[in-house]
Amino acid sequence: MTTLTVNINNNKTENAIKAVLDAFGLDYTEQHPDTANRALSKSEQAIFNRLKKSAAEIKLYQEGKIKLQDATEFLNEL
Repeated sequence: MTTLTVNINNNKTENAIKAVLDAFGLDYTEQHPDTANRALSKSEQAIFNRLKKSAAEIKLYQEGKIKLQDATEFLNEL
């Protein structure tokens, strides 16, 4: 068995290549650039930290340990 790696930069070409592989009855797997192993930028890290904090607050709310602000209160603060 031979493995080929092809880097495709646009959807039109990707769809065409997939159609050719399908027509030949060849199996293929898709691999997208691995963004999970790269370092986050400062803005990405800030967003991640906010999401992580929000998830922790939701968990505490579900456990009855904290009370969350309702939407009206939140919007009034804006």
